[in-house]
Amino acid sequence: MKNFIFISPNFPTNYWIFCRELKNNGINVLGIGDQPYDELSDDLKRSLNEYYKVNSLENYEEVYRSVAFLIYKHGKIDWLESNNEYWLERDAKLRTEFHITTGFGTEDIPRIKFKSRMKEYYQKAGIPVARYCMADTLETCQKFVADAGYPVVAKPDNGVGASHTYKLKNNEELERFFMRKLPGIPYIMEEFIDAEVNSYDAIIDSNGNPMFETGNVTPDSIMDIVNNEDNSIYYIVKNLPEDVRKAGRATVESFGVKSRFVHFEFFRLLKPHKGLGKKGDVIALEVNMRPCGGFTPDMINFSHNTNVYKIWADMIAYDRSTMPKGRNEYCAYAGRRDGKKFVLSHEEILEKYKANIRMQGRIPDVLAGAMGNQMYVATFSSKTKMNAFYDDMLKCEE
Repeated sequence: MKNFIFISPNFPTNYWIFCRELKNNGINVLGIGDQPYDELSDDLKRSLNEYYKVNSLENYEEVYRSVAFLIYKHGKIDWLESNNEYWLERDAKLRTEFHITTGFGTEDIPRIKFKSRMKEYYQKAGIPVARYCMADTLETCQKFVADAGYPVVAKPDNGVGASHTYKLKNNEELERFFMRKLPGIPYIMEEFIDAEVNSYDAIIDSNGNPMFETGNVTPDSIMDIVNNEDNSIYYIVKNLPEDVRKAGRATVESFGVKSRFVHFEFFRLLKPHKGLGKKGDVIALEVNMRPCGGFTPDMINFSHNTNVYKIWADMIAYDRSTMPKGRNEYCAYAGRRDGKKFVLSHEEILEKYKANIRMQGRIPDVLAGAMGNQMYVATFSSKTKMNAFYDDMLKCEE
């Protein structure tokens, strides 16, 4: 029996399903988290063979000791994962120190976590990348802007999501950025790209081949949603565009991805951009070596009538899966922001779209910045119907 350590299996709240599917495949599932056992959901408790509580997952030594104890009790650990961007470096360090070879180690972290390092691997895959500089000094950035022009985007080189990300439109904003940016944190500055985000979401086997592929589209900038406290929308595509599939597979090969659920982000240009391509072309944004966040795995299931939690667990257990895909539909996410005066109330939305809505509920505060406060997930057979849903969902009183 394979031993699998799942770090933080209780968050996000839907990640217990990964554990359930592992256990259903005969895997010995060992959880490590900081939530008391009695407070775990019954679903998660049933999905774990053992749970080790630590006082804080931020305390590396405590987590290290918990892994050592589970090895002492259960023997060799075959896998260690959290499927969570926040713990990606922690996972790699634990794998390296305990000689767990089924995932990225410490030496792999720079190319998969630092935005500046990702670019060379995208370029090896033949995918254009935005011009950039490291935002070390005001003088360096002024020289970059003199060549690239405004606006530019500044963000942590090793960051999660769109927090502490700034769109700078002039010299005054650039100078203000140097007064606001996090001290001691390396920042990268890139030319601004007028584009929508298209993703490649896939489960990759041990030979680097995709077992399942799909993608999503984010029409609006997550950076603007976070900074402007706006509503949030994105959707799972009915059919993965061939250019995104080609770029995704080339990125898998370039980064040497094996045995992972991945979420790669690309820009699709909304207008021609000198040195990058024409309107509609796909260029690089960043790689995420974990599933797309929030409820996206559930949305993928709704979109393709499948179970990506099981496909991932089948990859772990068997390196293949016979999980079928059914009908294809668009699956839309809408996250409403508290405090806005929407034309249609929550109750009216639920009534009008009761045949389409698959999930709805409140978003935890820790995720609300990028996802809104009240979320709705719904499926549609056509893009026209989905767009009508978005119009109804987000229209505010004047």
